[in-house]
Amino acid sequence: MRRTLSPSTNRRYGVRMVAAEWEIGRSTVYAARERAQSTEPPGKRGPRTKYSDAELTDLIRADLSASPFVGEGHRKVWARLRVARVRTSRTRVLRLMREAGLLAPSRQVRVLGPRNHDGTIVTKQPDEMWGTDATSTWTVKEGHVTVFVAVDHCTAEGVGIHAAKIGNRFEALEPIRQAVRDRFGSYGPAVAVGLQLRHDHGSQYVSDDFQDELAFLGIESSPAFVRAPEGNGCSERFIRTLKEQLLWVQTFDTVEELRLALHAWLKVYNEQWLIERHGHRCPAQVRRDLLASSVAA
Repeated sequence: MRRTLSPSTNRRYGVRMVAAEWEIGRSTVYAARERAQSTEPPGKRGPRTKYSDAELTDLIRADLSASPFVGEGHRKVWARLRVARVRTSRTRVLRLMREAGLLAPSRQVRVLGPRNHDGTIVTKQPDEMWGTDATSTWTVKEGHVTVFVAVDHCTAEGVGIHAAKIGNRFEALEPIRQAVRDRFGSYGPAVAVGLQLRHDHGSQYVSDDFQDELAFLGIESSPAFVRAPEGNGCSERFIRTLKEQLLWVQTFDTVEELRLALHAWLKVYNEQWLIERHGHRCPAQVRRDLLASSVAA
Protein backbone atom coordinates (compact mmCIF):
# COMPACT_ATOMS: atom_id res chain seq x y z
CA MET A 1 0.00 0.00 0.00
CA ARG A 2 2.85 2.41 0.81
CA ARG A 3 4.17 2.01 -2.76
CA THR A 4 0.81 2.78 -4.35
CA LEU A 5 0.62 6.10 -6.24
CA SER A 6 -1.95 8.69 -5.28
CA PRO A 7 -4.25 9.42 -8.26
CA SER A 8 -4.36 13.12 -7.36
CA THR A 9 -0.66 13.84 -6.63
CA ASN A 10 0.89 10.92 -8.49
CA ARG A 11 3.13 10.34 -5.47
CA ARG A 12 3.49 7.32 -3.18
CA TYR A 13 1.44 7.34 0.00
CA GLY A 14 4.44 6.36 2.18
CA VAL A 15 4.75 4.53 5.46
CA ARG A 16 3.67 7.42 7.71
CA MET A 17 0.37 8.03 5.92
CA VAL A 18 -0.49 4.32 5.62
CA ALA A 19 0.34 3.65 9.28
CA ALA A 20 -1.78 6.60 10.40
CA GLU A 21 -4.71 5.45 8.29
CA TRP A 22 -4.52 1.90 9.66
CA GLU A 23 -3.92 3.21 13.21
CA ILE A 24 -0.71 1.27 13.79
CA GLY A 25 2.79 2.37 14.69
CA ARG A 26 5.47 2.64 12.05
CA SER A 27 7.68 0.41 14.21
CA THR A 28 5.14 -2.37 13.70
CA VAL A 29 5.48 -2.03 9.96
CA TYR A 30 9.27 -2.09 10.12
CA ALA A 31 9.27 -5.10 12.48
CA ALA A 32 6.98 -7.03 10.14
CA ARG A 33 9.22 -6.16 7.20
CA GLU A 34 12.29 -7.37 9.14
CA ARG A 35 10.63 -10.66 10.06
CA ALA A 36 9.60 -11.24 6.46
CA GLN A 37 13.15 -10.66 5.21
CA SER A 38 14.83 -12.74 7.93
CA THR A 39 15.91 -16.30 7.06
CA GLU A 40 16.51 -17.38 10.67
CA PRO A 41 13.74 -19.22 12.57
CA PRO A 42 12.08 -17.18 15.34
CA GLY A 43 13.71 -17.69 18.76
CA LYS A 44 12.25 -18.03 22.21
CA ARG A 45 10.67 -14.87 23.56
CA GLY A 46 11.81 -13.35 26.82
CA PRO A 47 15.21 -13.41 28.54
CA ARG A 48 17.80 -15.97 27.53
CA THR A 49 17.70 -19.04 29.78
CA LYS A 50 20.71 -20.38 31.64
CA TYR A 51 20.52 -23.87 30.09
CA SER A 52 20.29 -24.77 26.43
CA ASP A 53 17.84 -27.46 25.31
CA ALA A 54 20.66 -30.01 25.05
CA GLU A 55 21.99 -29.20 28.52
CA LEU A 56 18.55 -29.33 30.08
CA THR A 57 17.82 -32.65 28.35
CA ASP A 58 21.01 -34.07 29.88
CA LEU A 59 19.89 -32.88 33.32
CA ILE A 60 16.49 -34.52 32.78
CA ARG A 61 18.15 -37.82 31.81
CA ALA A 62 20.38 -37.64 34.89
CA ASP A 63 17.36 -37.02 37.13
CA LEU A 64 15.46 -39.97 35.67
CA SER A 65 18.52 -42.21 36.07
CA ALA A 66 19.00 -41.19 39.71
CA SER A 67 15.37 -41.73 40.65
CA PRO A 68 14.56 -45.06 42.37
CA PHE A 69 11.30 -45.18 40.40
CA VAL A 70 10.49 -45.82 36.74
CA GLY A 71 7.98 -44.32 34.34
CA GLU A 72 7.71 -40.94 36.07
CA GLY A 73 6.15 -38.01 34.21
CA HIS A 74 7.41 -34.52 33.46
CA ARG A 75 5.77 -32.92 36.52
CA LYS A 76 7.88 -34.86 39.01
CA VAL A 77 11.02 -34.30 36.97
CA TRP A 78 10.28 -30.56 36.89
CA ALA A 79 9.64 -30.52 40.65
CA ARG A 80 12.95 -32.27 41.43
CA LEU A 81 14.84 -29.94 39.08
CA ARG A 82 13.43 -26.96 41.00
CA VAL A 83 14.69 -28.48 44.25
CA ALA A 84 18.11 -28.84 42.59
CA ARG A 85 17.92 -25.11 41.65
CA VAL A 86 17.52 -25.79 37.95
CA ARG A 87 14.93 -23.14 37.11
CA THR A 88 12.87 -23.78 34.02
CA SER A 89 9.21 -24.02 33.05
CA ARG A 90 7.16 -27.18 33.32
CA THR A 91 6.04 -26.87 29.68
CA ARG A 92 9.66 -26.75 28.54
CA VAL A 93 10.45 -29.92 30.48
CA LEU A 94 7.41 -31.56 28.87
CA ARG A 95 8.54 -30.50 25.38
CA LEU A 96 12.09 -31.73 25.84
CA MET A 97 10.99 -35.05 27.33
CA ARG A 98 8.57 -35.54 24.45
CA GLU A 99 11.25 -34.74 21.85
CA ALA A 100 13.77 -37.07 23.54
CA GLY A 101 11.27 -39.91 23.92
CA LEU A 102 11.49 -39.82 27.72
CA LEU A 103 7.79 -39.55 28.52
CA ALA A 104 6.13 -42.53 30.18
CA PRO A 105 3.36 -44.21 28.14
CA SER A 106 -0.09 -43.02 29.18
CA ARG A 107 -3.33 -44.92 29.34
CA GLN A 108 -6.28 -44.13 27.12
CA VAL A 109 -9.02 -42.27 28.95
CA ARG A 110 -12.21 -44.29 29.20
CA VAL A 111 -15.53 -42.48 29.13
CA LEU A 112 -17.62 -43.88 31.97
CA GLY A 113 -21.27 -43.42 32.75
CA PRO A 114 -22.68 -41.88 35.93
CA ARG A 115 -21.51 -43.44 39.19
CA ASN A 116 -23.04 -43.78 42.64
CA HIS A 117 -19.89 -42.32 44.14
CA ASP A 118 -19.63 -38.60 43.34
CA GLY A 119 -17.90 -37.21 46.43
CA THR A 120 -14.37 -37.36 47.79
CA ILE A 121 -12.59 -39.99 49.85
CA VAL A 122 -9.56 -37.84 50.71
CA THR A 123 -9.49 -36.75 54.36
CA LYS A 124 -7.94 -33.59 55.82
CA GLN A 125 -5.93 -35.32 58.56
CA PRO A 126 -4.04 -38.65 58.66
CA ASP A 127 -5.45 -41.72 60.43
CA GLU A 128 -9.06 -40.72 59.80
CA MET A 129 -9.60 -43.21 56.96
CA TRP A 130 -7.45 -46.00 55.64
CA GLY A 131 -8.05 -48.02 52.51
CA THR A 132 -7.16 -51.65 51.92
CA ASP A 133 -7.12 -53.86 48.85
CA ALA A 134 -5.30 -56.82 47.33
CA THR A 135 -3.52 -57.74 44.13
CA SER A 136 -1.67 -60.79 42.89
CA THR A 137 1.77 -61.55 41.52
CA TRP A 138 3.96 -64.56 40.73
CA THR A 139 7.05 -66.07 42.33
CA VAL A 140 9.47 -68.39 40.55
CA LYS A 141 9.45 -71.23 43.10
CA GLU A 142 6.10 -70.84 44.87
CA GLY A 143 3.85 -69.63 42.07
CA HIS A 144 0.85 -67.40 42.66
CA VAL A 145 1.00 -64.98 45.62
CA THR A 146 -1.49 -62.44 47.00
CA VAL A 147 -0.30 -59.00 48.10
CA PHE A 148 -2.36 -56.99 50.61
CA VAL A 149 -1.93 -53.26 51.23
CA ALA A 150 -3.24 -50.53 53.55
CA VAL A 151 -3.09 -46.83 52.59
CA ASP A 152 -3.84 -43.58 54.44
CA HIS A 153 -6.41 -41.59 52.46
CA CYS A 154 -5.03 -38.23 53.58
CA THR A 155 -1.32 -38.58 52.89
CA ALA A 156 -1.39 -41.49 50.38
CA GLU A 157 1.14 -43.13 52.70
CA GLY A 158 1.47 -46.90 52.68
CA VAL A 159 0.77 -47.87 56.30
CA GLY A 160 0.92 -51.65 55.88
CA ILE A 161 1.87 -54.29 53.30
CA HIS A 162 1.94 -58.08 53.26
CA ALA A 163 2.39 -61.06 50.91
CA ALA A 164 0.94 -64.51 51.43
CA LYS A 165 0.68 -67.75 49.48
CA ILE A 166 -2.90 -68.21 50.66
CA GLY A 167 -4.78 -64.93 50.42
CA ASN A 168 -7.46 -65.58 53.04
CA ARG A 169 -9.22 -63.26 55.50
CA PHE A 170 -6.55 -63.67 58.17
CA GLU A 171 -3.75 -62.67 55.81
CA ALA A 172 -5.86 -59.70 54.67
CA LEU A 173 -5.82 -58.42 58.26
CA GLU A 174 -2.00 -58.32 58.45
CA PRO A 175 -1.52 -54.84 56.86
CA ILE A 176 -4.17 -53.47 59.23
CA ARG A 177 -2.39 -55.01 62.23
CA GLN A 178 0.91 -53.48 61.10
CA ALA A 179 -0.65 -50.05 60.71
CA VAL A 180 -2.51 -50.12 64.04
CA ARG A 181 0.63 -51.06 65.97
CA ASP A 182 2.67 -48.38 64.21
CA ARG A 183 0.13 -45.54 64.31
CA PHE A 184 -1.60 -46.18 67.66
CA GLY A 185 1.28 -47.72 69.60
CA SER A 186 -0.50 -50.90 70.68
CA TYR A 187 -2.95 -53.54 69.57
CA GLY A 188 -6.01 -54.03 71.73
CA PRO A 189 -9.72 -53.38 72.24
CA ALA A 190 -10.97 -50.02 70.87
CA VAL A 191 -7.42 -48.77 70.32
CA ALA A 192 -8.32 -47.27 66.91
CA VAL A 193 -11.68 -45.65 67.67
CA GLY A 194 -12.46 -42.87 65.18
CA LEU A 195 -10.74 -44.59 62.26
CA GLN A 196 -12.63 -45.79 59.18
CA LEU A 197 -11.46 -48.55 56.85
CA ARG A 198 -12.48 -48.38 53.18
CA HIS A 199 -12.55 -51.74 51.38
CA ASP A 200 -14.32 -53.43 48.50
CA HIS A 201 -16.70 -56.38 48.67
CA GLY A 202 -14.06 -59.09 48.33
CA SER A 203 -14.75 -62.27 50.27
CA GLN A 204 -11.88 -61.60 52.69
CA TYR A 205 -13.18 -58.16 53.64
CA VAL A 206 -16.86 -59.01 54.12
CA SER A 207 -16.11 -62.15 56.14
CA ASP A 208 -17.19 -62.32 59.79
CA ASP A 209 -13.62 -62.77 61.02
CA PHE A 210 -12.41 -59.63 59.25
CA GLN A 211 -15.37 -57.53 60.36
CA ASP A 212 -15.16 -58.83 63.94
CA GLU A 213 -11.47 -57.86 64.09
CA LEU A 214 -12.31 -54.33 62.96
CA ALA A 215 -15.02 -54.07 65.61
CA PHE A 216 -12.56 -55.33 68.24
CA LEU A 217 -10.11 -52.56 67.32
CA GLY A 218 -12.82 -49.90 67.21
CA ILE A 219 -12.44 -49.36 63.45
CA GLU A 220 -15.57 -48.48 61.51
CA SER A 221 -16.04 -50.56 58.35
CA SER A 222 -16.66 -48.39 55.26
CA PRO A 223 -17.37 -50.58 52.20
CA ALA A 224 -17.21 -48.91 48.78
CA PHE A 225 -20.14 -48.85 46.39
CA VAL A 226 -20.60 -51.98 44.30
CA ARG A 227 -19.13 -51.63 40.79
CA ALA A 228 -17.61 -48.25 41.68
CA PRO A 229 -13.86 -48.84 42.10
CA GLU A 230 -13.22 -45.09 42.51
CA GLY A 231 -14.78 -45.45 45.98
CA ASN A 232 -11.61 -47.33 46.94
CA GLY A 233 -9.45 -45.20 44.64
CA CYS A 234 -6.63 -44.46 47.10
CA SER A 235 -5.82 -48.16 47.44
CA GLU A 236 -6.31 -48.73 43.71
CA ARG A 237 -3.85 -45.94 42.86
CA PHE A 238 -1.33 -47.20 45.39
CA ILE A 239 -1.50 -50.71 43.90
CA ARG A 240 -0.97 -49.32 40.41
CA THR A 241 2.22 -47.60 41.61
CA LEU A 242 3.30 -50.79 43.39
CA LYS A 243 2.89 -52.79 40.18
CA GLU A 244 4.66 -50.27 37.95
CA GLN A 245 7.57 -49.70 40.34
CA LEU A 246 8.15 -53.18 41.80
CA LEU A 247 5.94 -56.12 40.87
CA TRP A 248 6.21 -55.64 37.10
CA VAL A 249 9.93 -54.79 37.02
CA GLN A 250 11.41 -57.39 39.39
CA THR A 251 11.06 -61.15 39.87
CA PHE A 252 11.15 -63.03 43.16
CA ASP A 253 11.88 -66.66 43.95
CA THR A 254 9.89 -67.09 47.15
CA VAL A 255 7.10 -65.44 49.10
CA GLU A 256 9.52 -64.46 51.86
CA GLU A 257 11.83 -62.75 49.36
CA LEU A 258 8.84 -60.85 48.00
CA ARG A 259 7.65 -59.91 51.50
CA LEU A 260 11.02 -58.41 52.43
CA ALA A 261 11.19 -56.54 49.12
CA LEU A 262 7.71 -55.10 49.71
CA HIS A 263 8.66 -53.66 53.08
CA ALA A 264 11.90 -52.20 51.70
CA TRP A 265 10.04 -50.66 48.77
CA LEU A 266 7.37 -49.22 51.06
CA LYS A 267 10.00 -47.22 52.96
CA VAL A 268 11.38 -45.79 49.72
CA TYR A 269 7.87 -44.97 48.47
CA ASN A 270 6.84 -43.16 51.66
CA GLU A 271 10.02 -41.08 51.79
CA GLN A 272 10.69 -40.37 48.09
CA TRP A 273 7.56 -40.80 45.95
CA LEU A 274 6.30 -37.33 44.95
CA ILE A 275 2.56 -36.67 44.80
CA GLU A 276 1.25 -33.75 42.77
CA ARG A 277 -1.86 -33.04 44.87
CA HIS A 278 0.45 -32.57 47.86
CA GLY A 279 2.60 -30.00 46.07
CA HIS A 280 5.13 -32.63 44.93
CA ARG A 281 5.88 -33.75 48.47
CA CYS A 282 6.39 -37.34 49.57
CA PRO A 283 3.70 -39.00 51.75
CA ALA A 284 5.89 -39.14 54.87
CA GLN A 285 6.69 -35.42 54.59
CA VAL A 286 3.00 -34.59 54.22
CA ARG A 287 2.27 -36.51 57.41
CA ARG A 288 5.05 -34.76 59.32
CA ASP A 289 3.87 -31.33 58.14
CA LEU A 290 0.24 -32.00 59.09
CA LEU A 291 1.16 -33.33 62.51
CA ALA A 292 3.44 -30.37 63.14
CA SER A 293 0.73 -27.88 62.14
CA SER A 294 -1.83 -29.59 64.38
CA VAL A 295 0.54 -29.44 67.35
CA ALA A 296 1.31 -25.78 66.69
CA ALA A 297 -2.42 -24.99 66.56
